[in-house]
Amino acid sequence: MQSKNKSLVWKNIFLKTLLFYFFIFSSLTIYISFLAKDLPSLDELQKFNPQQVSKIISADGVVINKLYTHKRDMVNISFIPVNLRNALFAMEDRDFYQHSGISIKATIRAIIVDVLTLSTRQGASTITQQLARNMYNSIGFKKTISRKIKELITAIKIEQTYTKSEILELYLNSIYFGHGNYGAQSASIYYFSKNVSELTLDEAAILIGLLPAPARYSPIRHPEKSLNRRNLVLNVMHSEGYISEDILKENLNKELYVSKSDYNNSVAPHYTEYVRRELEKIDTDLDINIYEDGLEINTSLDSRIQSILNETFIDVMNQNQKTFNKELLSDVKRLKKIAKQSNFDLDSLKIILKNNLEIPKELRKDLLVQGAAVVIDPKHGGVLGMVGGRIDNDYLDHFNRSTQAKRQPGSVFKPFIYLSALENGYSPCTQLINQPLVFFIDDTTRWNPQNHDGSTGLQTDLRTGLKKSLNLISVRIVQELISPLDVKKTASRFGFRTPIKAVDAIALGVSDVYPIDITLAYSALSYNGILHEPLILNSIKDREGNMIKNYSPISKEVSDEKTTFIIRDMMKSVVDNGTGGSLRWKYKFYSPAAGKTGTTNNKTDAWFIGFTPDIAIGVWVGIDNPEMKLGEKQYGSRAALPIFAKTINK
Repeated sequence: MQSKNKSLVWKNIFLKTLLFYFFIFSSLTIYISFLAKDLPSLDELQKFNPQQVSKIISADGVVINKLYTHKRDMVNISFIPVNLRNALFAMEDRDFYQHSGISIKATIRAIIVDVLTLSTRQGASTITQQLARNMYNSIGFKKTISRKIKELITAIKIEQTYTKSEILELYLNSIYFGHGNYGAQSASIYYFSKNVSELTLDEAAILIGLLPAPARYSPIRHPEKSLNRRNLVLNVMHSEGYISEDILKENLNKELYVSKSDYNNSVAPHYTEYVRRELEKIDTDLDINIYEDGLEINTSLDSRIQSILNETFIDVMNQNQKTFNKELLSDVKRLKKIAKQSNFDLDSLKIILKNNLEIPKELRKDLLVQGAAVVIDPKHGGVLGMVGGRIDNDYLDHFNRSTQAKRQPGSVFKPFIYLSALENGYSPCTQLINQPLVFFIDDTTRWNPQNHDGSTGLQTDLRTGLKKSLNLISVRIVQELISPLDVKKTASRFGFRTPIKAVDAIALGVSDVYPIDITLAYSALSYNGILHEPLILNSIKDREGNMIKNYSPISKEVSDEKTTFIIRDMMKSVVDNGTGGSLRWKYKFYSPAAGKTGTTNNKTDAWFIGFTPDIAIGVWVGIDNPEMKLGEKQYGSRAALPIFAKTINK
C-alpha cells in the first residue's frame, strides 16, 4: 500500500513537472511567435534591398558626385581584402564559418554573465546576428532579452537564405563606421581616400577597431584611442594566427595616418546640382529613388574638360576680383554708400579690398565678382563642362548662374540681329552709315545710342559692323533693313527661353538671357544651323547595370546651312582682327574659331562666346547686383575672353 502511494506521488510529480515544462515551452513558443510576427520572412530576406548611393558619372567614367540618404557604396566580397576579413573574424566572430547563425558557447557565456551581474552588458552577437540587427529596424538596438531573441530568429533565417560569403558581403557593406559612413568602401574613401581593395593591414585594423564605438574610436577625433584599438586588433589577429610576429611588429610601429576625403567633393558642383534637379523632375515617372536605389547616372560632362575649365575660371576670376577691388577703393563715395547700406565698418571694408581678403557674406551680392561658363558639344548638344559661379571653397553656393541667372547679353546678342538681316536677303557687303540716330521714346525721353568708343564713320559694311561691334550699325539694321519683330522670331527659333522684347533697343541686347541658352544658340551657328536641346544625361541604370532610360540628342534645324555659313564666316573676323582679336595675338590660339565679345552699359556684364567646329564655350562675368560695374576697362575682351582663351588652349 505504501509503495503504491509512493508511485502515485512520483507519477503526480512527473505529470506536474511535465505540465510545467509544457507550459514553459508553450509560453516560450507563443512569446517567440509574438516576437517573430514583425520579423522578415524568408521571402522578404531574399528580397533584401539596402539603401545605396547613386553615382553621377562623367562621360569619361569618373564619379563626379553621389546622391544618398546613407553613405553606402556596395562592393563585391572579392574586393574586400583578406586582412580586413580576418581582422573582423578575430574581433567579432571567430567561429563564423562553423556556426549556423548563433554561437551557443558565446550565448551561454553571455547569459551566465548577465544573470550574475543582473545586467545586459555581455555581448554575444555573431556577425550574422549583427547583420540581422542592421538589416531590419524591427529588431531594434536596445539591449533587451526580446531583442536578443529577435536577433537569433532572424540570424537563423539569414543563414538559411544566404551563403557565408553573401552574409559577409552584406555585413561589410552595411555596418556603420562613423561620420555617416556605412560599409567598408565608403569608410575607406572617407578615412584613407582610397578604395577598400587598396587597404593596408594597419588601415584594415583601424576600421575594424571602430566597430564597437565608431564615435569613441574615430581616428579623426580621437587618434590616440584609435591607435590603441588598432594595436589591440593587430595583437588579437596575431594570437589567432592570422599574422606572423614580424608582421605584427612592423604594423605596431606604424604611425597613425589618416587622409580624410570629402565624400561629396565634386569637380563640377553646379553641374551635378543641375543634374540632381533634372532627375527630381522625372524620378516619379521612372519609378526610381535617386537617393536610395544605387543608380548609375551617366552624364555628358567630360571631367578632363571640367578640370581645365575650373582651373582657368579660378585664375581669371581672381584677377577680375583684384581689378574690381582696386577700382572700388578709389571710389570713396560708392564705398561709403555700400558700407552704410550693409551696416559694415568702412575701414574694415577698405582693408578687405586693399588686401584682397575674403568678401564677407553680407557684402557678396555687391562686391563679389561672379561668373558662369558653359562648354557645349555642337554636334550632339552635350554639356561638357559647367561653372555656375565662384567655385572657391569659401564662395561656392547653389545658385547656378549658367542656368538660372538672367543677364543682359549686350553685344553677344548681335549675331542674331545680323543673321536676321542675312535671312532677309542682305549680305555681309551691305552698307549702312555709321552715324548716330535719335529716338524719341516719349515727349520727354529720348534714346541716343552710341558706339562703345564714341566713334562714328561713313558707309560701313555689315561684316565690319559685327567685327568691330559697332552699336550704330546694329541699330540701323533693326531700323532700316529688318524689324525688331524679325529679331524676336530669330531668337525664339534659336531656343531663347526668356522673353526677348521686340523693341528698338533689341539691337543692343537689352533683353535678359540665360548663359546656357545663348551658348547653345552659338553652338547651332557652329553646327550649320542645327540646334540641340541641352543633353546632360546619357543614361540611367539600376544597381545591377540594367538600363532604365537611355537618352539621345534632340535637335532641329533653325537656320539653313548657307546662311549659317555666312554669319559664321563674319564671326571669324571678330577673332581674327576684331574685338576678340586677343585670342590670336595675345593667347596664341590659331585654330579655326569664331565668336563675339559683349559688354553691357556701365560694364555690369562682360561676355565672350566662341566656338570651333568641335566645341562651343560661353562665358559671362558680372556681379549679382546688376547695378555694380566690374571696372572702367572690364570689357568682354578683358574680363570674359581670357577664360575662353585659356580653356580652349588647354
